Amino acid sequence: MIILYTVCVCCVPVCREMSPDELVYLGILAASIPIGFLFRYPSPPVKQGAALLLGLSITIATCQVHALHSLVTVLGTWIIIKSSWRSAPALSLAWTFLYLLFFRLVTWFGLPPPTPFANAIQLLLTLKMVSLANEVQSFHLEKKQEVSSFSKSPVVGGLSQEPSLYDMIAYSYCYVGIMTGPFFRFQTYVDWLRQPSSLDLPGWVPCMLRLRLVPVYGALFLTANMYFPLAYVRTEEFLEHHFFFRLFYMTVVFFVFRMRFYAAWCGAEAGCISAGLGCYPEGALSKPGGGPTVNYSPDPESPVVYDFKTIQNIDPYNTDFCVKVRHGMRYWNMTVQWWLHHYIYPNSPFKAYALKAGWTMFISAYWHGLHAGYYLSFLTIPLCIAAESAMEASVRAKLGPRGQSAFDWVHWFLKMRAYDYMCMGFVLLKASDTVHYWTSIYFIIHIIALACILFGRLMKGGKRERKKSEKEEKIEGEKKEVKQEDVREKTE
Repeated sequence: MIILYTVCVCCVPVCREMSPDELVYLGILAASIPIGFLFRYPSPPVKQGAALLLGLSITIATCQVHALHSLVTVLGTWIIIKSSWRSAPALSLAWTFLYLLFFRLVTWFGLPPPTPFANAIQLLLTLKMVSLANEVQSFHLEKKQEVSSFSKSPVVGGLSQEPSLYDMIAYSYCYVGIMTGPFFRFQTYVDWLRQPSSLDLPGWVPCMLRLRLVPVYGALFLTANMYFPLAYVRTEEFLEHHFFFRLFYMTVVFFVFRMRFYAAWCGAEAGCISAGLGCYPEGALSKPGGGPTVNYSPDPESPVVYDFKTIQNIDPYNTDFCVKVRHGMRYWNMTVQWWLHHYIYPNSPFKAYALKAGWTMFISAYWHGLHAGYYLSFLTIPLCIAAESAMEASVRAKLGPRGQSAFDWVHWFLKMRAYDYMCMGFVLLKASDTVHYWTSIYFIIHIIALACILFGRLMKGGKRERKKSEKEEKIEGEKKEVKQEDVREKTE
C-alpha cells in the first residue's frame, strides 16, 4: 500500500498534460512497481511463466495485431542462432535492423501503421535479440576453449547453456521494462529467475530512494512545459522575439525533455528494483546494461551489500553536471549506451575516434527512427566531441590548476548549450522545423564547434612550426660545428 500510494503521488503532477497513449504508458509503469514485489515469491519456472504471461497480455492489449511484428523478429533471430551461431551477431543485427525499416514503412505495403506501444516494444526487442545472439556466440566459443584447454573459461557473466525457443520468447516478453526499458542482457534475466533468496534482497529502501525525486521531476516538467510549449517554436510569432529569447527557448525545451525522461526512467528502474531484477553484490562491479564485470565470491562472515547498477538507466546529477559532451552520453539512457558501446562501436568501419563516434551515433539515430531530426541531432555530437578534444589539447593542457578549473566551467556551460541545441532536432523531428529553428539562432553551436576545431588546429600547427624551426636551427648548428672542425683539421 505504501508503494502504491507513493506511485500515485509521483504520477499525479504529470498526468494532467499527457495524451491517452502516454497515460497508458504511465499506468503500466506505475502498476509494475507493486506487482514486482509479488515476483519475489514464486519458484523460477513459475516466475518465468508468470512474467511471460503478464508481458504477453500487455503486448496484445496495447499492440493488438501489431504484436505479430515482435513475434516475427523473435522467430527470425531464433532461426539465425540455430542455423549459424558463429555469424549470429552480424546476421541478427542485419535482420532486426532491416525489420525495423520494414516496421516503419509498413504503410507502403498497404498495412496499417503500428501503434506507439508496438514501436516501443520493437525498439527494446531489437536490442535484446542482438545482445542474445552475441551471448550465444560467446557461449559456444567459451565451450570450445574449455574443451581444448581443459580449463574453465574465466569470462564473467557467460551463459551456462544455449537458450531454447521458450526461453527466448520468455525473455523477449518479460513484463519488466517491456515498453519503458531499461535494457538488460539474457544472462541478467536468467540470474533474476534463479535468485536463491529473493525475499532477502533489498527492495523497499532502494525503490523508495529511486522514486523520491519523481514528483519533483513531474512538477518541473509540468510547469516548464506549460509556459514554454514546443509547438510555439514552429510559429512565425516566435521569430519576432529577440535573438536571446530564441536562444534561451532551447534551454527550457531541453529542461522539459530531461525532466520527463528523469521521471519515466526512475519509475522504470523502480519497477526492476521491486522485482529484484539486476540485483548483484557491490563487489561484482556491475555496469548498466551489462551486469557483473568480475567473478565475485562474498565473504561468508561479512554481510553482503547489493546494488542495482545493472538496470540503472539514468544518472540525473552527472547528466546535468558532467563537463564533457562525450561523458554526458554515458549518463543518459545508460543501458542503451552500453549496448552501443559493446555491439556497435567496436565494429565500426572507421578507426578515428570521431568517425567511430559518428558511426555509432548514426546507428543510434536509425534505431530511434527515420525522422531527419534524429540524424541532424546525433550527427552533431561527433563535431562537438572533436571541438572539445581540440580545445583540451590546445588550451586546457597549457593551463595551471586555476585556469583548468575555469576552463572546465566554460566547457560545462557550452556542453549544456550543445545538448540544448541538439535536443531541438530530437523533439522537432522534421528537417525543416529543425533547420528553421537552428537558422533562427544562426547555427550558433555548429559555428562555435567549427571555430574551436580550427583554433585547435592552428595552435597545433604553430607548435609544429616552432618545433620544426628549433630542429632546423639545431641541424644548422651541427653543420656549422662540422665545418669548423674540417677547417681546423685542414689548417693543422
